[in-house]
Order: sequence, then C-alpha cells, then structure tokens
Amino acid sequence: MFSNRVELRKRLDGIREAGLYKNERQLLSLQGPSVRTKQGTALNFCANNYLGLADDPRLVQAAHEGLEQWGYGLSSVRFICGTQELHRRLEEDIARYLRRDDAILFSSCFDANGGIFEALFSAEDTIISDSLNHASLIDGIRLCKAKRMRYSNRDVGELEQCLRDAKEADSRFTVIVTDGVFSMDGYFAPLPQICDLADTYDALVMVDDSHATGFVGPQGRGTAALMEAEDRVDILTGTLGKAIGGASGGYVAAHQEIVDMLRQVARPYLFSNTLAPALVAGSIEALRIAREADEEREHLRKMTERFRNSMKDAGFEVLPGTHPITAVMFSGENGAQEATTIAREMLGLGVYVTAFTYPVVPRGKARIRVQVSAAHSADDVDTCVEAFTVARERI
Repeated sequence: MFSNRVELRKRLDGIREAGLYKNERQLLSLQGPSVRTKQGTALNFCANNYLGLADDPRLVQAAHEGLEQWGYGLSSVRFICGTQELHRRLEEDIARYLRRDDAILFSSCFDANGGIFEALFSAEDTIISDSLNHASLIDGIRLCKAKRMRYSNRDVGELEQCLRDAKEADSRFTVIVTDGVFSMDGYFAPLPQICDLADTYDALVMVDDSHATGFVGPQGRGTAALMEAEDRVDILTGTLGKAIGGASGGYVAAHQEIVDMLRQVARPYLFSNTLAPALVAGSIEALRIAREADEEREHLRKMTERFRNSMKDAGFEVLPGTHPITAVMFSGENGAQEATTIAREMLGLGVYVTAFTYPVVPRGKARIRVQVSAAHSADDVDTCVEAFTVARERI
C-alpha cells in the first residue's frame, strides 16, 4: 500500500481549499466554436483552435483516407519499421512552409522540445532561456548538461548581459531560446532585437512557435515571418495540435545538419512510437489549408480586436496586445477564487472559458485566458463579453 496516500490527500485538500483545484470538463461533442458539455451547449473560448480546423470536414476526410490507406498505427519507432512515405511527405511540407532545410516529426512539441537540447548541446555550451518559456522548453533544458542562464521575459538588456557572460566563459555554442508567443500572456517575443544580439555575440536562436504557426504572419508562417526575421532564426519548433488541425504531433524545422543529428540521437524520437498515419494525413491537409487561409486570418484578427476592445470597454483588465490569446486578469488576494468562480458561472451562461491559477501562472496573477478562433462570429464574441459582465455582477 502506498504509504504517502494520507499526505497526498492533505495536499489535494489544500489545493481545493485555496480554490486552485483543476476540474476537467468532459466534452460530449466535436471540438469546435461551440461544444456540448454535461452542463449543456456552450460557446468555446478556451481552445487553441485558432483557424477553426479541429472539426473541419476536409481534415476528417483526409484522416479517413489516411486510415484506410496506411492503417491504424505502425507499432514501432521510426528507425526500425515506423516510417511511411506519408511521414516524410509531411516533414517536407513543413520544411517548405517554414522555409527550412528539413523538418522532423515528434509525438508532440513537448517531446520535440524535450529531445533537442540533450541531442545538440553539452557541458561546453550555454543555453540562455526566457523566464516565461513553455514548460517543455524548461524541462528539455534541464535534461541537458549545458550551462543554463535565464533572462526576464522579453528583457533584451538582461539577455545581452547573459550573452556577455557566456562569451567570457568561452562557451563553444551559445543558444538563445524563446517562445515566439508566450502562451499565458499573448505577448510576442522581440525577435529582431534577439537576432541582432545573436549576430553580435555569435549565438544561435531557437523559437518555439506553437502559438503562432498557421495564423501569424504572411501565410501564417509565424512570428519570425511576421517580424521579417525568418532567415535569422536557426531552429523552429512547433505543434500540429493547435492551429494546424488541433490533433497531436510536433516538429523541429531547422538546418539539415540539425535535423539529421536529431534523427540519430534525440531520445523522444528514437524511443517513441511513430505518429499515427491518420493524424499525419489530416495534418498534411491542415497545412495545405493554412497556407491559403488569408481570409480566415483576417477574420480572426477582426474578432480578436473586437473582443479585446469590448472587454476593455466593459471595465475588465486585459493584458495589451493583438494576439488571439487574451488574458483577462484577476489580480489581488482573492483573484484566483474570483477567476475560478467567474469561469464556472460563465459555463452556466453558455460560454466555456478556463481560469488559470498558481502554479500554472505566478501567484497574484490569476486570469481567464480567452482564445478567439476564426470560427467565431461577431455575435459569438459579443455573447462572450456579455457572459463575463453578467458573471462578474453575480459574484
């Protein structure tokens, strides 16, 4: 019998009493701009479904065809007998789309970020990471023996000091690691300034663009394309689980030598089962749609602007920006409980949002992270704002 069960119960009770317990709501429908839960039908404003492709019939059809032609699974890892022509086709499509030499698929972007650092960097190197980088980057860096430095979120002055220190330590390679878009705040990384510093100090630049690929910048090519820095970023990682269809899978897109090395030694790649063929087939179609989705991207921009402006007009504290990730803040001592209670009230009003509290975000910075989709209409956005207002009045 597990001897620590009593202790774990106490810790869980403490999380509940603090109003921080995370309850998973079961969906009774497809993922989409609206969903059915046990509480009823609700507009969905908390998915990463930026282009509205999660329930797109074209992707469903492509996945069906992939299932019929290529089977259910490979029952193997890639280098043994788990690579189909389909997998290489998707990798080549990703590389062309992002204007890289090549790309390599992983089971998730978490695995991609978890495998890249140990494979490429050693104790002779220095990794400089933004303080608000995604947990997968943080965990991946911890697995590596390189010297680790951290700079405050988007603080290029502090980043430059780290680069000076790395140069004085005579690091073999120095790599700057940043999210393209920081998922809790919706802020963009200052890539032009980061790349300028990388040029000055002879450093590499790695960007996790999971919350940008498909809908940010020209053709949705991401933050580097938006900021005209595509040729200056050395390594791009991203996911197929957000704008690009919303299923699962991740990738690294980079110089040929980097991709080749990851195929040889990246542990999550070598020891994880191959991405299912149906998901690969659907992702190929999703990528094709994303390349041509200028109309959807423009609609997403307009709906995001409408939501942000309406929430500010209604008196809510909204972090500034233009990204579809809109953080509605609930600061102060009771902020976590307020955010959790409002989110629960809103579900009863037919709008599904999720509160984020410690440890997902820092203490005192609780929020409801709203994510607008190209599948949302102006009426949907207005309904969401109204639900926020009514829920606030109720509590």
